[in-house]
Amino acid sequence: MTEHEHVRVAVVGSGFGGLGAAVRLRREGVTDFVVLERAGSVGGTWRDNSYPGCACDVPSHLYSFSFAPNPEWPRTFSGQDHIRAYLEHVTDLFGLRPHLRFDSEVKVMRWDAEKLHWEIETASGTLTADLVVSATGPLSDPKIPDVPGIDTFPGKIFHSARWDHDYELRGKRVAMIGTGASAIQIVPAIQPEVERLTLFQRTPPWVMPRMDRAISGAERWLHRQLPFITKARRGLLWGIRELQVQAFTKRPEELGLVERLAKRNIARAVKDPELRARLTPDYRIGCKRILLSNTYYPALTRPNVDVVASGLARIEGSTLVAADGTTAEADAIVFGTGFHVTDMPIAERVVGADGRTLAETWKGGMQSLRGATAAGFPNWMTIIGPNTGLGNSSMILMIESQLNYLADFVRQLDVLGGRVALDARPGAVDAWNHRVQERMRRTVWNTGGCNSWYLDANGRNTTIWPGTTTEFRSATRRVDLAEYEVLRAPIPGLSPAPEKTEVQA
Repeated sequence: MTEHEHVRVAVVGSGFGGLGAAVRLRREGVTDFVVLERAGSVGGTWRDNSYPGCACDVPSHLYSFSFAPNPEWPRTFSGQDHIRAYLEHVTDLFGLRPHLRFDSEVKVMRWDAEKLHWEIETASGTLTADLVVSATGPLSDPKIPDVPGIDTFPGKIFHSARWDHDYELRGKRVAMIGTGASAIQIVPAIQPEVERLTLFQRTPPWVMPRMDRAISGAERWLHRQLPFITKARRGLLWGIRELQVQAFTKRPEELGLVERLAKRNIARAVKDPELRARLTPDYRIGCKRILLSNTYYPALTRPNVDVVASGLARIEGSTLVAADGTTAEADAIVFGTGFHVTDMPIAERVVGADGRTLAETWKGGMQSLRGATAAGFPNWMTIIGPNTGLGNSSMILMIESQLNYLADFVRQLDVLGGRVALDARPGAVDAWNHRVQERMRRTVWNTGGCNSWYLDANGRNTTIWPGTTTEFRSATRRVDLAEYEVLRAPIPGLSPAPEKTEVQA
């Protein structure tokens, strides 16, 4: 990267959000942009998570871009390697490689109020940009709890998202910490080869059967020859999930039937009543993400597996001590403890118009306008921002809605002309978040009786969108200039600071 290069748009991250933004910018006629990626290849979370058994819990034909259908998906639910290969394919299909800047982790980005652009310091140099699109994603920075005595452990420690493929697990005593989406895939994958597997379970998850199968060659041939079939398949998968949303957001009591099916799933696989009791959640299904697996429960019944129904409290050398006093010996510890979701790490590195970081601004909880822009951070927007997550469908649907918003944001800047920036008005941000939190109150994520990673330190759900993907698409179709202050560059000799223009509704 050349020193002090200037681009119109800097995209941060090259997962689904970043690559989607790059494709959309090109479709809008914007070619003066770069994609800053801290690693050496594209893929985001699907590059970083390569643990044994890693796969997606959203059907393949729904977990892909509508503008880049893939007729070659080999299974109804794809594995990590196929999703990563798809993202590499999208990169080549849309000619994105010239825009990529690998090994360019963003160190800090500062808003220059006089020049109306962002100064961005990266690991490979400095550049400036008129507009920043942050697509770092919520599942990008692993969270390892600060367990007392962790420094005394003589064996191997790693997070599920930083899997050490050089470390041989065969014949080892392994402790798995956590029972989330990663853990339920890792446990069945490593159980047959380890000497002993101890699962530390603070809270049991609800696990439903995974309706996975190979997609036949004949089906793939049909998808290639008749693209409308691919589109129809995607539409059907989407429609089913849209119909389910009401139970999560408005009528959690309707989830009782699903709960009975989930309990039947446990009973079928786990005959030991004591183990079955340990694995049965005491909160409403859907409060945490419903997980899918046909192999998790059977793996837990194997003779070399112990389930500790308690969180890890401390480590004393090679002995792990649970909160209930249970102890286990281990040669290796795998943390499946999730990510920094409600405290986005990139926020520490973004310095806004008033000199404060986004992290400081969000100290009381993340909030933005339509999941995209934050007051005091002009021409800066997120893909997969606050309250854009989903509890039961494909994030790609939400990403594409946010790309619509990005496209119109760029168009509005063009229409306004000259050196100009849009800064979300605090009142608009507050009004949007008030509406979101009001709708959140009766959802299963707030009323289901669990403490999930959707909630921030204050107990506010700043992660999930409390509605349908259709509603979100409608809300992000266009940028409403009445929700923004228009900043213009100062006129030499007349104005010492950027002018603010209030656009009346």
